Parts: sequence; structure tokens; C-alpha cells
Amino acid sequence: MLFFSPLDIVLLVPALLLSVYAQFKVSNTFSKMSQVRASSGLTGSQVAKGLLQANGLGHVGVEMVEGRLSDHYDPISKTLRLSPDVYQSNSLAALGVAAHETGHALQHKASYFPLTIRQSIFPVVRFGSTLWLPMFFIGLFMSIPALIDAGIVLFAAAVIFHIVTLPVEFNASKRAIAQLKSGGYLVGNEVDGAKKVLDAAALTYVAAAAMAVLQLIRLLLIRGNE
Repeated sequence: MLFFSPLDIVLLVPALLLSVYAQFKVSNTFSKMSQVRASSGLTGSQVAKGLLQANGLGHVGVEMVEGRLSDHYDPISKTLRLSPDVYQSNSLAALGVAAHETGHALQHKASYFPLTIRQSIFPVVRFGSTLWLPMFFIGLFMSIPALIDAGIVLFAAAVIFHIVTLPVEFNASKRAIAQLKSGGYLVGNEVDGAKKVLDAAALTYVAAAAMAVLQLIRLLLIRGNE
């Protein structure tokens, strides 16, 4: 925190509370739906491989990676990496998450525009994530406006990344539910269970974007007072 004022309460506390709630929601929902088994009996890895094959993406690998909720799609190596709780489980939560990550692979195949934007700015975001704060601080305390502005620009790139992530994640979940239903992997109320997990996960991205936008506003207000 660069300083604390009543404005911080107005700008950041609501977003922080939303972030805490979102993390609790996704963890709690995932745990609950992990106890509900899909009638198909298929595991997350089997569903992912089946969906990939059905969509002409049999060349995309499916691997297990350590960690909880560490699931992701790597567009560079074209690999789905699923956590043990998803890879090995036949729960509604596992199938929902596996299908969601498959949705990202489908986006990659279709050159989904928001995903293309996110991939293109990722190197800048990765580079700027460790530099924006020290640049802003140094510029602020040494009264170097150009350095302050450079820090803000780098942070703004991260904000854009968070905003673009929203349609990417929502679309991947939409594709996941459609694929699970059309492929017969989930039936009846099972679809609702998987959707609850994906909706909870989406809330974490909304919270992250809100926090980033409000932090950017805060930095701009600090810059305006210089």
C-alpha cells in the first residue's frame, strides 16, 4: 500500500472483500461438487481426451500437474495440465474443470480474439509485473514524473490483461457446458452441479479485474496530486 486514506476504503476494500468471498466460494463449491460422482464414471482426464478427440484436437496433450486447482491450458506446448483432483476424479467438479480447460484449447484452435489479445500482451504483463511498483515508488519519492507514468503504463497493461481474461474465461465455461451436454458426459442435474463450479471460478476473475481497475484509478489519483 502506497498510503492509506478514506479513499482507499471506498476504492479497494469492496474489491478486496469480493476477492476473499470469491476464493471462499470457489473452494467451497469445488469441495462440495467433488463429492458428487458423475453417472458416466469417467474421470476428468478421460473427458478432456474425449472432448479433444471429438473436436479434432487429438494432438493436444493431457498431463497431470501438482497442486490444487492448478489446472490450465498451455497454448505454447498445446497441453492441458490438470490437477490430481481433476485428472483422476470422476466428480462433477472434475468434469466441469476438465471441460473448461478443454474450452481454452477450442478457443486456441478457433483463434478466439480475446484469447489472442491476452496471449499477445502476456509478455508485457509478465515483464511489467515486477517493475511497475518499484518504478512508481522511485518516481514518486524522487519526483520523477516520467518514472511514475512508466510504472502506471506497465500496471495498466496488467489491468487490460485482467479485463480481457473475463470474456476468455466466460466463453471457455460456456463451451465446456455445451460440450459436456452434447457429448453426453453429464446428464440432468449433473450439468447444474458442474456449472456451479465454473460460475464460482468465474467470480474470482471478476474480483481480480475489479481490484486491478480500482488500483489503477488509485494510482492515477496519486499521480494527479503530484
